[in-house]
Amino acid sequence: MYLVDYHLHSSCSVDGEFSIERMAAAAVERGLREICVTDHLDTVYWDTLAPRTYFDWPEALRQLEEARNRWGDRLSIRLGAEIGEAVMSFERADQMLEKAPPLDFSVGSVHFTGARFDHLDLYYMPAADETYYNELLSDYLDNVLAISRWGRFQVLGHLTLPLRYIRKNAGLDMDFSGHMDRVEEIFRCIISKGIGIECNTNRGYTDTLPGRDILELYHRMGGEIVTIGSDAHAPAHVGYRIREGQQLLQSCGFRYFTTFVQGKPVFRPLLEEA
Repeated sequence: MYLVDYHLHSSCSVDGEFSIERMAAAAVERGLREICVTDHLDTVYWDTLAPRTYFDWPEALRQLEEARNRWGDRLSIRLGAEIGEAVMSFERADQMLEKAPPLDFSVGSVHFTGARFDHLDLYYMPAADETYYNELLSDYLDNVLAISRWGRFQVLGHLTLPLRYIRKNAGLDMDFSGHMDRVEEIFRCIISKGIGIECNTNRGYTDTLPGRDILELYHRMGGEIVTIGSDAHAPAHVGYRIREGQQLLQSCGFRYFTTFVQGKPVFRPLLEEA
C-alpha cells in the first residue's frame, strides 16, 4: 500500500515538541512513502485569542530542509499548513497565507466555537448534557460553513472534532445525526469549490473524524477529494491507523485517496500495493 500521513505537526506548531526530522524518521520506520507537515497557521493565539499574524517560516523551512536531506531518498516530505480559526479574521488569514512560501497542501479547520459560546476552545468544553452539546455543535458548524465559503484551503479538516472532546470530557457518545442538513450544506459548498475533506485517523482514538456515516454522505453527494492524516503531534502517533483509514474509505465506496503537489490533487488508488 502507498501509505501517507497528511496531517502532522512539528515543533513549529504551538502544541508540537518534535522536529520535522524526528517526525519524518518515524514515518520511514513505519513504512510510509509520503508525509505532509501541516503546522498550525492560526489567526489567534489560543490562550488569549489575541490577534496573530506571524509564523516562523524560516525555522519551518530550515527543519524541512534538514528532514529532506536526511530522509528525502526514502520519503516524500511535503510542506503544508493547517489554517485554523480563519473565521475569527479572514483578513488575517489571507495575510498569513500571502506571507507563506509556496505550499503543497493546506487544511482548513475550526477548533473554537463562535461568539455565542465565547469562542470556547473545544478542548476545554465542560461536561454537560446533550442539549448543551447540540447547541454547541450547531454553533460550531456555523463556523465550519463560514470557512467553507471562504475556501482558501484544499481540504476541510477533522469535521467532527467536537465529538472527540464530548466523549473525552463527558463520556457521551454523540454524533451529528441532528445536524446532517447543515453538513449537507457544507458539502454542497466545498464540493462546488473543488475542496475535499479529511479522513482524520484521530491519533490515540479508535474512531475517525468524521466517521463512516459522514464519509458515506460525502461520497453520495459526489465528493471525491479525501486525504488521510493522523493529526500526530509526536513521533509515536505518526502513521496512526493509516492502513485502516484506507480500508474504511474503500468500504465507503471511494476508489482513491488524495495527495497534493503544489496545491494540485494527485489521486492514488486505495489499498494499491506499492
